[in-house]
Amino acid sequence: MTKRERVIAAMHNQPVDRPPVGFWFHFKPEQAKGQPCVQAHLDYYNRIDTDIAKLMCDGYFDYPNPVAKNIKDTKDWYTMKPLGPESDFIREQVERVKAVKAGLQSECLVLYNVFAPFSNLRFGAGDDIVMRHLKEDPAAIAYALEVVAQDNCTLCELLFTEAKVDGIYYCVQGGEKDRFTPAEYRKYVTPSDLAVLEHINKFGDLNVLHCCGWAGIPNHMEVWQDYPATAINWACFVENMDLVEGKKFFGGKCVLGGFDNRAQSLIVNGSREEIEAYTKALVEKAGKTGVMIGADCTLPGTIDVERIGWVVDAAKTL
Repeated sequence: MTKRERVIAAMHNQPVDRPPVGFWFHFKPEQAKGQPCVQAHLDYYNRIDTDIAKLMCDGYFDYPNPVAKNIKDTKDWYTMKPLGPESDFIREQVERVKAVKAGLQSECLVLYNVFAPFSNLRFGAGDDIVMRHLKEDPAAIAYALEVVAQDNCTLCELLFTEAKVDGIYYCVQGGEKDRFTPAEYRKYVTPSDLAVLEHINKFGDLNVLHCCGWAGIPNHMEVWQDYPATAINWACFVENMDLVEGKKFFGGKCVLGGFDNRAQSLIVNGSREEIEAYTKALVEKAGKTGVMIGADCTLPGTIDVERIGWVVDAAKTL
């Protein structure tokens, strides 16, 4: 099978010759934007033979809406307007994908990382302000999330139609058990989550839902259980939910992951023999159908990428 055939089959729970592999990490600050970022992607993906190339949105975490950047009072949110399709925030990300795709030497399946509106808003205005204003005036934050969702929908549409990305790796956050109750999350955050995800799905069915465990705090995973995505990635080691359990939890959908991504983890510190043995044991337990090998989240940026190659080599023997 080709890389693309392998990933597409795995995402749809169809037979594969072996499970696909995909790992990613954030690049150095000086590689966050422009040609240095494009080259950093190509240096990695053209060196390590992964099946998936997930392109990072480094440099664009911060939603640069001037209202969000200068917010003082909850009423100010109602003055916020979308950045629009010609904004640098959107155009530069589309151009990044086009440039990386043009330089890839193998036909891997290309995903692009897009955060849900709740994350973008917190990155842009600050977590403390957003959470405080949500308590003071929920309707104001709901309005702001609708605006961010419009920009995210525009970005994703252009990524599909102009940059010809295969799918979106859609990152949802904020479900930590110490932030919201499940009912609160579904009330305040889910509408904007789904506004973008449902728009993404109009353009293709190779989209991955990433239930992010960045804070190391378990999430209310049930708030994302019914989200419409073809494949699911979550923090197995934070949520204490392995691939077998997660596949059942998410209704039999394709699952991506299996490796802890943190600095003390096996893939960062283990020997080649240990990493290869873990890869084989992972697949023996989870099976080959509807399973893609990856990590809970981004790996440390300092990792020796040859370690990822060891996982690829082990997968090729399965």
